[in-house]
Amino acid sequence: MDLSVYPPNAALDDGRLILGGCRVAEVADEFGTPAYLIDAAGLRARAVAFQEALTSRHPHSQVLFASKSFPTPSVMGLIADTGCGLDVAGLGELLAAERTGIDPSRVVLHGNAKSDAEIAKAIEMGVGYIVVDNLDDVVRISRLASEPVPVLLRVSPSVDAETNPAMATGHDTSKFGIPSHQIEDAIAQIRREPMLDLRGLHAHVGSQILNVDQFEQAIASLAKLERFDVYDVGGGLGIRYVPSDSAPTIDEYAERLVSAVHQHLGTDVELMIEPGRSMVGPNGITLYRVVTVKRGVRTHVAVDGGMGDNLEVSLYGQPFDPAIIDKSGRLEVCDVVGRHCESGDTFVTGHALVEPAVGDLLVIPATGAYTFTMSNNYNGALRPPVVFCEDGSARVAVRRETYEELLGRDLR
Repeated sequence: MDLSVYPPNAALDDGRLILGGCRVAEVADEFGTPAYLIDAAGLRARAVAFQEALTSRHPHSQVLFASKSFPTPSVMGLIADTGCGLDVAGLGELLAAERTGIDPSRVVLHGNAKSDAEIAKAIEMGVGYIVVDNLDDVVRISRLASEPVPVLLRVSPSVDAETNPAMATGHDTSKFGIPSHQIEDAIAQIRREPMLDLRGLHAHVGSQILNVDQFEQAIASLAKLERFDVYDVGGGLGIRYVPSDSAPTIDEYAERLVSAVHQHLGTDVELMIEPGRSMVGPNGITLYRVVTVKRGVRTHVAVDGGMGDNLEVSLYGQPFDPAIIDKSGRLEVCDVVGRHCESGDTFVTGHALVEPAVGDLLVIPATGAYTFTMSNNYNGALRPPVVFCEDGSARVAVRRETYEELLGRDLR
């Protein structure tokens, strides 16, 4: 069992998987499956590592956790308690940030289609910045504000990200930000509005970016525009999902990023980054139980979850590295599939597992980002709990959904 893509506090004890000092099998017995398990100490350490890597190279900087990757007050609060700020998109994430108790000045509101309610709440809270994504934002902020609101303008850095097209956001045809040929006009229009205080620019290349050159390209693109005091260069740093993957370390990323900022934008600007996947992704695993093993032309190993709790395969074709835990034996080539009525509900095909049997526990590492975010009720599935594992203790951070909640909104 290759633990290289597991959280830092994962280990094998006499062949049994441990996370944060907790026996994973005992967590399954106590909290059931499927379940999202988070290495709480590993996540806390990673948040600190991002801050130290950035501020040691550029003191006037801030790390904002991209809350959309795991938008719960428990996860957001754990990260915010280390000193990180929060990047939120939408009223739900804004309210989650408020529940953490974070200083609102460390919150930045995003969104390509912000409602009046979202903007009004951000103004009421006194968030650090509202990111203007379009000129309709300008109109809404001007109408709702009673005093100047600090804003950043999201612009296209005109970079075609080397990632899945659904994760690319830095090109001129993206739904996000102001296209490069309209930026100057947008800046001028914002400056004509007395209720908007334009402090700087925001740019984001995309998600799961493994080529650091692309971050440098985005920063060089920003340098072609008017100079500002504040630059939020987004997130997007990729992670390893399977042992054969290669990804930049936090220090490698920070070194290249800050060097580009100093070269192109100067050493005295306020710098912000927004790690999401790269913050929480490596610190989560998803725990399942095998429900059926069907041996025929192919061996299908079906677990008690699937695309209801992990849409990354169906949406992006993302490969994962499932493993049967706490068991030894011969290897068998299998397709690991979910329980949902969809042929696309498949985690991986042609994958070697220790000979599977009904009742076995199966884990998938590197599932800390976006799996909880996009969980759903396909086939009436209940959304799984989130369990923090640390110092030998497992505790529920988000409880499992109930059938009463699943049906509670229906008025029949």
